[in-house]
Amino acid sequence: MTTDPPTSTPGERLQKILARRGYGSRRKAEELIRAGRVHVDGRPATIGQRADPSARITVDGAPIDAEHAALTLMLHKPPDVIVAASDGRGRATVFDLLGDVPPGLRHVGRLDRDSEGLLLLTTDGELAHRVAHPRFEVAKTYEALVEGRPGEDSLARLRGGIELDDGPTSPAEAERLRHDANGWWVRLVLHEGRKRQVRRMLSAVGHPVRRLVRTRLGPLELGDLAPGASRPLDAEELSELRALCGLDTA
Repeated sequence: MTTDPPTSTPGERLQKILARRGYGSRRKAEELIRAGRVHVDGRPATIGQRADPSARITVDGAPIDAEHAALTLMLHKPPDVIVAASDGRGRATVFDLLGDVPPGLRHVGRLDRDSEGLLLLTTDGELAHRVAHPRFEVAKTYEALVEGRPGEDSLARLRGGIELDDGPTSPAEAERLRHDANGWWVRLVLHEGRKRQVRRMLSAVGHPVRRLVRTRLGPLELGDLAPGASRPLDAEELSELRALCGLDTA
């Protein structure tokens, strides 16, 4: 007697599809599935279920397009712009810079109002979660114009970690870059993202920040993107970022 070999269900895990389409992280997608709000071809979905591109997937009865790729943007945040979907005080937000905002688009982490530089926005809930989560240690590179001339002792303290009011920081990469008409610039590379962390670290070593620009996020580089402008990540950038976060695995 012979038996047919087991067959595997083609397609991608449902929670990955939902996360990529803006329904939150995979954990949030699993909560939707457990709550019975997700159906595949008219049947209640189950955790771990796979769906192929031809499947009709619905959330609360509304279909999603499983083949539609998530949108991930890089934006050059200018100063005096709020990183928020809206502002009750009527101040400009990063979403005002985008014009038409796709459903589910969210900012990944924050830059304070006075800071500028690279900000990531995406409809991919799982990617947003992983880039922002300290466990994945996505490097954030900043260039800061500071008061005074940072000496090697100050840089060494930054490299070793600084005691702040919310606890010690992780060690940072720190180097003095250049001097211009406005003062000295330093570069810091962090693998965590607390509120106003760079400003607090530099103030703690006696060099308050005059200007702060985030120039890199993981493999992404701000480059010559103009302030206020945005662009989608290209395929190579997106692939590198997802790989860094442990995505694109079954």
